Amino acid sequence: MSGFLTEELVVFPANYAGHLKLALGALAMGLLVSIPAGILAARQKYVAGPALATASVIQTIPGIALLALMVPLMGGMIGFWPAFVALSLYSILPMLRNTIVGLRGVDEDVREAALAVGMTARQRLREVDLPLAAPVIVAGLRTASAWVVGTATLSTPVGARSLGNYIFQGLQTRNWSAVLFGCLVSAALALALDQIIAQFEKSASERKRSHAIAGGIGLVLIILPALLVISPQRTGPTTSPSSEAAVADSSNALPLEGQTITVASKGFTEQYILADLLRRTLEAQGARVRVREGLGTTVAFDALAADSVDIYVDYTGTVWASLMNEEEPAQRADMYAQVSAWLLAEHGVLSAGKLGFENAYAFATSPETARTHDLETIGDLSGAPLSIASDPEFFGRPEWTRTRDAYGLESLSPRSMDSAFMYDAVRRGEVGLITAYTTDGRIDAFELVLLEDTRSVLPPYDAFMLIGPEARTNTALLNVLGALEGKISTELMRKANSRVDLERQSSAQAGAWLYEQIFPAE
Repeated sequence: MSGFLTEELVVFPANYAGHLKLALGALAMGLLVSIPAGILAARQKYVAGPALATASVIQTIPGIALLALMVPLMGGMIGFWPAFVALSLYSILPMLRNTIVGLRGVDEDVREAALAVGMTARQRLREVDLPLAAPVIVAGLRTASAWVVGTATLSTPVGARSLGNYIFQGLQTRNWSAVLFGCLVSAALALALDQIIAQFEKSASERKRSHAIAGGIGLVLIILPALLVISPQRTGPTTSPSSEAAVADSSNALPLEGQTITVASKGFTEQYILADLLRRTLEAQGARVRVREGLGTTVAFDALAADSVDIYVDYTGTVWASLMNEEEPAQRADMYAQVSAWLLAEHGVLSAGKLGFENAYAFATSPETARTHDLETIGDLSGAPLSIASDPEFFGRPEWTRTRDAYGLESLSPRSMDSAFMYDAVRRGEVGLITAYTTDGRIDAFELVLLEDTRSVLPPYDAFMLIGPEARTNTALLNVLGALEGKISTELMRKANSRVDLERQSSAQAGAWLYEQIFPAE
């Protein structure tokens, strides 16, 4: 827990502020849309049906899917805006429905009396209908607030800072203190916001200003922690002068001084470590670095191609199968050449060099299962009544279909599972085998057996740096990143991953260790 406190509580104000900004902004936008639409729908019955149906359809879309869809729909943009739009859409249904119900529930005699005393339709709406419907409308706002605050934790994969950063990174790095902290703070925020809105609801129903004042004070109190934000980006220990010298040239000038560079990572241990390594390397040369952690594969690439981020690390096999949609693997050098050419020609993205290690998929099982079913190669799995667990992405990629068909693995039962839980599951015998990552330290620690791919069906997965269209013209940046090319062996990366997955260090601590291995102090 102490490591978590020292490494992660530093970024709490920024995570909390990002979450609050998303939630309050989405609720405000939802109100601006819902109340006018509800007024129109309450007056015109033919509008109510389609309006509620549209809002209901949006509500049935899983929150994380709606968030992810916003990225391509908004031209590859990541961060606050796609999350804001998705959450705003998500907030509309309860407020729209309650606005319609509240306005239709106003006593007709009261409405006729308002007209009888000379009020216009607009005056009646403003001075009679809306005040009487306000308690019901505010009740819808309470429901929406709970939905939005909870769903905002899912914003991390699209690059928006929120309390979900603790949860997603904690799941991948097995830091359960971070997961629990993110859940508790998010729940506390939802409950606090609910009680604040409840005060406004009481004020509307009882016509007492004291409740509105109490709600206003509560709102100020939950906003105050967000005002502690000094910098929206994660910062870490600065590197030593001797380490900086390993990357910089002999002059004292820092080549990236004054530049802001955005680094992205996907959502698993190795990617968090590599993002921290890139951050340290760039900061040592004077850059101000922003880090977007926990992005999905397509989200990260779309953001890079749209210049929303400048650099991230991917793998040749991932680009080959998931982005280029190639079905047949190629020889290692040929694949890297084709991937590099495609990235530059189709998206203006530059391959800035391989890091020196491969993190491929490998079929792994426990020693007991291997002995029981006499398993040494993937082909030995043919006809075996076993379950196979992998990250959800793998079962949707061509290499799974190709491997299954090449080796006759129809008897295997696929189970999608977060990579954080796969290794324990196969060790305990809860699944028969998994698609392990070859740089994962748990392979050795759990004494897992890797099955040989005798037909070379699985493609190579060399780690390499990708630079966005705008950033690739930055010669100083390319020179700095060149210092990392070929410097990380598979064994070194496995040790760095083990520090997080087995020794329970933070990704920042593992990133610092890896940096020192590459650029040792003299």
